[in-house]
Amino acid sequence: MRINRVKLVTEMARQDITQLKFVEMSGVSRATISGIQNGRRCSSRSAVKSMDALKVPLETLLEN
Repeated sequence: MRINRVKLVTEMARQDITQLKFVEMSGVSRATISGIQNGRRCSSRSAVKSMDALKVPLETLLEN
């Protein structure tokens, strides 16, 4: 599963969330969050946990 990195970074900035804060909120490892932000794929579990932390629907940040 691939999350659109531009949309993710934009949403994090909109909510004023740093990468470290995002790691703490989501319970996903820093390496995974860094990978997502750099355009790498992640497991569906990591994607769901990440989007739950941001309180946005997963579909809004998925890459087309």
